[in-house]
Amino acid sequence: MKLSEIKSHLSHLDTISFELPNGTLVPGHFHVTEVGKITKHFIDCGGSIRKEEVVNFQLWEANDYDHRLHPEKLLKIIELSEDKLGIGDLDIEVEYQSDTIGKYGLTSDGEKFYLTSKQTDCLAKDNCGIPQAKPKVRISEVGVQSTCAPGSGCC
Repeated sequence: MKLSEIKSHLSHLDTISFELPNGTLVPGHFHVTEVGKITKHFIDCGGSIRKEEVVNFQLWEANDYDHRLHPEKLLKIIELSEDKLGIGDLDIEVEYQSDTIGKYGLTSDGEKFYLTSKQTDCLAKDNCGIPQAKPKVRISEVGVQSTCAPGSGCC
């Protein structure tokens, strides 16, 4: 999800809720403790130099059950971050504490936000000799020849 998308969703919501990939909800008394821009400048295993930028939201829950983050407050925090940090319309990454700090993608159905699992990947499969997955073909979908000529190799 891009920053412009969450801003659009927030402008239509009365409350904010985040659901983890396992279906549990982030407790309603969470806070967004950080909104920032993270730049990752790196070399992949194939030797290519890469640069990625994301907007980062850090969700945190405390024993402060009386204060809930409302959509208009989060929208103001985002707008302040855009102005002060020069954040563009980047993809959003969400940090949330579990056994360790988890990093998640973000989607929405317009009413609720969903933290999505992120996976590592090799970005240079062609340089590392990792074969691409072969397409799976069903025998029933392969064209059948009506006749088999001698020497054609079909028999």
